[in-house]
Amino acid sequence: MSDIEYSCQGPVATIMLNRPQRKNAFTLDMVDKWAGALQEAAKDPAIRSIVLRGAGDAFCAGIDIEELEKVEPTPLARRQMLTDTIHRVALSLEDLDKPVVAAVAGPAVGAGMDMALMCDIRLAGISARFSEGYIRVGLIPGDGGCLWLPRLVGVARALELLLTGDFIDGQEAERIGVVNHCYPDDELLGKTYELANKLASMPPIAAGLIKRSTYQSLHMDVRTHLNMMASHMAVVQSTDDSSEAMSAFSQKRDPHFSGH
Repeated sequence: MSDIEYSCQGPVATIMLNRPQRKNAFTLDMVDKWAGALQEAAKDPAIRSIVLRGAGDAFCAGIDIEELEKVEPTPLARRQMLTDTIHRVALSLEDLDKPVVAAVAGPAVGAGMDMALMCDIRLAGISARFSEGYIRVGLIPGDGGCLWLPRLVGVARALELLLTGDFIDGQEAERIGVVNHCYPDDELLGKTYELANKLASMPPIAAGLIKRSTYQSLHMDVRTHLNMMASHMAVVQSTDDSSEAMSAFSQKRDPHFSGH
């Protein structure tokens, strides 16, 4: 049994962290497989959305501490562990135009929380417990927490979580905007796949451009954004996906998208 399980059901792919005996704490080998699964989903036209989840009663407890002990104790080796391995997941996600939904039950700690934050949408179970716990062991967020958390909850609230390492539960995470919704644990996966299938049913070209444009526009002024969207709109309107969606809407029927 693999410690990263990649599976597909219809247009939805699932990446499951599968080390429940270690609260799904990841190894460097797992990161390679994780990034590879994202890249496989990206190039498969049959896949329209991706779910990320953990096996057992945890989402991800961050990097397995035993992995850190294997790294040569020099600044360069420690830096390369992040840039050449762990960061591959974040960079693969940045290149992925398909929506990614994280289903978080149990702990999501340190890099485990960061891995959830870098997904597009997060759903939590009541049991979820989030912590940017790096500060508690004298470290800093090495996997993007200082980037994604302020975008979700604002700078002041992000700094409170980053500088204290405090835990928040699923309901508090929903209240402050870390997750989109919090559900009873026994409903979490059902709600996650319901959303993932809904996202997968949308026109794929438009969905991809909406996702990419939203992230790109975080770094743009108004005029640059509007100019980009005018060009994107002209392209989208010329696609079969757009024509099919317009036709289906006017005829009040379910559309059938080509995905090309």
